[in-house]
Amino acid sequence: MTSCADCLAWGLTYARGMCMACDNFASRQYRHLVGDCGACRRWVPLKNGYCRLCWCQAKLDRALVTDHLNEPLAPYLPHVRYHQLFLADLYNRRARPPVPAMPRLTGRAHTPLVAHDPRGDGAQLALFTDLPRTYRPRSIDLRSVAVPDNPWLAWGLHLAHVLGETRGFGPSVRSRINRHLVTLLATHHDGDTVRVSEFAHVLHRHGGGVNHVIDILSAMGVLVDDRPNVFDTWLAAKREGLAPAIADHLDGWARVLRDGGPRRHPRQHGTIVGYVLAVRPALLSWSERYDHLREVTRADVLAYLDTLRGTTREHTLGALRSLFGWAKSEAAIFANPCARMKMPKAPSRIWQPLTGAEIAATIEAADTPQAKVCLVLAAVHAARYGHIRALQLDDVDLGNRQIVLAGRLRHLDELTYRVLAGWLDHRQRRWPHTANPHLLLSPESALRHGPVSAPYILNLRGLPANLERLRIDRQLEEALACGGDPLHLAAVFDIDTSTAIRYATNARRLLHDTHAAVSPGCSPTQVPVPEDEAGPHSGSARKPLGSNELP
Repeated sequence: MTSCADCLAWGLTYARGMCMACDNFASRQYRHLVGDCGACRRWVPLKNGYCRLCWCQAKLDRALVTDHLNEPLAPYLPHVRYHQLFLADLYNRRARPPVPAMPRLTGRAHTPLVAHDPRGDGAQLALFTDLPRTYRPRSIDLRSVAVPDNPWLAWGLHLAHVLGETRGFGPSVRSRINRHLVTLLATHHDGDTVRVSEFAHVLHRHGGGVNHVIDILSAMGVLVDDRPNVFDTWLAAKREGLAPAIADHLDGWARVLRDGGPRRHPRQHGTIVGYVLAVRPALLSWSERYDHLREVTRADVLAYLDTLRGTTREHTLGALRSLFGWAKSEAAIFANPCARMKMPKAPSRIWQPLTGAEIAATIEAADTPQAKVCLVLAAVHAARYGHIRALQLDDVDLGNRQIVLAGRLRHLDELTYRVLAGWLDHRQRRWPHTANPHLLLSPESALRHGPVSAPYILNLRGLPANLERLRIDRQLEEALACGGDPLHLAAVFDIDTSTAIRYATNARRLLHDTHAAVSPGCSPTQVPVPEDEAGPHSGSARKPLGSNELP
């Protein structure tokens, strides 16, 4: 670092001993105008008779006199008698001189040489291990430029090549990962670590692919994943507004639900979220009056439950019983205010069969191969969201017309067979090199081994016949066809006995109401049923998912 020959600023200098701004000032249309400056009398490149340093000083003088930034600087230039020096490249900063763009290459990158872990028997430990590092993207095209000579980078590129071959990455994804590895490992040494918090934002701004880079660095053993835990961040937000002691109890209870404990099994993530969201309004109300959960009485719990109705009331009571039960077992409270507190269970809902018009609207909305697979599996085989996401290629046997759904072998009907065959053809054309074993794929999951995300499954929000409603209707149709036999339902759909009894009861209620409407001289099969309200027991009027409905 030295002083600029023109503006005298201290900083980095480039060609002819000038800073970047002065180099731009002298390299453009004013380069041939070199002479004595009209204010400082120096022999330097000029613009309208004045040097760049005097122009900068005139701008400072104008700011002392007026706030109008659009006022011309020319009247201030003859009055410049001194200069306020500054650091180079910080005053009216401009972009770096343009670099000629490298011609676009279309060839494939060279296969990296096989490399191994470069760690030796011993390594010099770093003196300062907590110093933050700044990563800047490097514009290196490995198809035309030699790989920087670093054994750690060579090992990382080899692991990236193996990962790309295993997961079927395309050329663009491979090139992006290689660029990121050059950015992170070009100057890597033994004993260094790479922190996710220091490079994640850089990679996101320049092409993404953070998860793949994290997998490679984890395999190399140099990654420090210091990102905050998603659950901890979410739970910390739910503590806001609560009394400190009550917030601590909420935190401890939620972590026991997640991790389990003595005589407690871990709960699913959805259950934990539902429980915390259910009790938080009550805890916020009690935090305005109390400082601790031991001050909450049975009357407080009943008063809050009286403001709720239906299933929300039942769910909130279950969550509060879990919270106070945990607090009593941890000796955080003296008595459980929810002990032996029960609410009358609401009667089970009586589902009505879907109409042909409702199912036809859903069929019209499923206009993609992936949507048709979800629709058929839910409407014909009563598959849940999770079962559809978890399906793998090995579960589908088109040759023998069989599918393993939720661990149970099922035979494929003609409609399901044609839809699955069409999806597999589309899957092969769209992602020919993917190594993901799951049946359904998305542009993101095709690069991984996991299932598609939950929102990717067919979303029929706003329609009466969504996937969950189609699954319920399929089981109700079978219950009506077998006359409400719970053993038959449990054997066909592999469901719990209580669930089978509930569907059987629903079917018997529908059949009883149908028979009650029949006149004494008329048989049940002669009951007039409108075409748009026909149930699954009404013959051809309830077959919108026939073999010719989905192309």
